[in-house]
Amino acid sequence: MSVTTLDFLRHGEPVGGRKYRGQIDDPLSEKGWNQMREAVGEYKPWDRIVSSPLARCSSFAEELAGRHGLPLQFDDLFKEVGFGVWEGKTSAQLGEEDPLQLPRFKADPVNARPSGAEPLHDFYKRVAKGIEALLEKHAGDHILVVCHAGVIRMALAHGLQIPLANAYRIDVPSAGLTRISYESDPFRTVLRFHGSRSIPVA
Repeated sequence: MSVTTLDFLRHGEPVGGRKYRGQIDDPLSEKGWNQMREAVGEYKPWDRIVSSPLARCSSFAEELAGRHGLPLQFDDLFKEVGFGVWEGKTSAQLGEEDPLQLPRFKADPVNARPSGAEPLHDFYKRVAKGIEALLEKHAGDHILVVCHAGVIRMALAHGLQIPLANAYRIDVPSAGLTRISYESDPFRTVLRFHGSRSIPVA
């Protein structure tokens, strides 16, 4: 039986703090750098690193790959979801505009999307395409994917067959780590851990 392991690492805090950032390309804050460095420590089980090209992921991925001499690739399929007119706005700002728009989105993230936002099914399909490409090209490898909260939600939906309507019930902390194993013969996926702020060694 072959096992391919994907570790998904969410970026740390970006400059500007918490907001619906989407594909705005803010860099990591000093706190965000520290969060990510603490999350991985000196752990280095990976065969390669794949990263979203957005700066809050790519800068740390470059540092980590350089430190350990690992192959690194950037993949647009692992960018965060596009949030349309919400991009760059905080929850408080959205609440001032319309107190019901965030509750509507949380209750129905498939249909109650911001104007101009990427459809959730399209987002799911592109993340799934990225994962399936890794499984095909790098079977048996252990890969670190440096990405975003939304990408990790879609990876969990893909791996565990979670309905997209429930995907935003999953909390994904800054610099949180999620590990999914993909086993062959027969094929099945196993969630090993989720949202850890350090990698369990055992």
